[in-house]
Amino acid sequence: MNFNLRDIYNHMGVFALGIAWTLILFAVASLAVFFERLFVFFRSRAISKRFASRAGPLLTQHQHEALVQEAEATQGSHLAMLLGGGMKHFLAKSRAPAGKLGPVELTRRELVRINERVSADVRRGMSVLATVGSVAPFVGLLGTVVGIIEAFSGIAKEGSGGLGAVSAGIAEALVVTALGLLVAIPAVLMFNFLSTRADSLQLSLDAARSEFMDYLEDLGPQKPAVTNGAAVATGPELAARKESRDVHPA
Repeated sequence: MNFNLRDIYNHMGVFALGIAWTLILFAVASLAVFFERLFVFFRSRAISKRFASRAGPLLTQHQHEALVQEAEATQGSHLAMLLGGGMKHFLAKSRAPAGKLGPVELTRRELVRINERVSADVRRGMSVLATVGSVAPFVGLLGTVVGIIEAFSGIAKEGSGGLGAVSAGIAEALVVTALGLLVAIPAVLMFNFLSTRADSLQLSLDAARSEFMDYLEDLGPQKPAVTNGAAVATGPELAARKESRDVHPA
């Protein structure tokens, strides 16, 4: 007897249908994650380019408050999230009383924490692809094993054998295995593609973070940060002013 896919689907048992629909849900989830991540990566790249073109002149002119405002107004850019958060933390620590660690070192540590959050956001959802790629073949294999068991159970009940008696059940079981592979292979390819894109984005962010720290370290105590034209004292300057007030009280 010849079977097409529709005939095989109509003859599937409850368990085999459950396995098949589970694999279909896996495929839908994989495609949803893939296209959502593609959209996030391309949007972040485009918006980050525009943000970088505006942030460069602001850093050159030491307009740090303007940079923070620009970063907060820029949505969907991982670069804006990183630099804006770093500069905001640097300005806050520059205004605070001086401690054992200067504003630059505190900002460096804050950037590490921000970078970890950005990295988690970049790879958000990719575990779904990894899970589907590794689990789907075994789910399909489970359906195959159960289908073959059901086919031979039918032979035992009827007391008759032969290839014709089990061919239909084995065909249904093998279709489930094929479906598992059809779901898993694209999921693995999509995961590898997105991993490459995520690594490239993360490398760009690491380079931007390094350049930003070089900028902050180059400011030094003689190059105070500027906010809308007004200088903001750095940690060493605040300590010097405090010592001056203690020695020469008003």
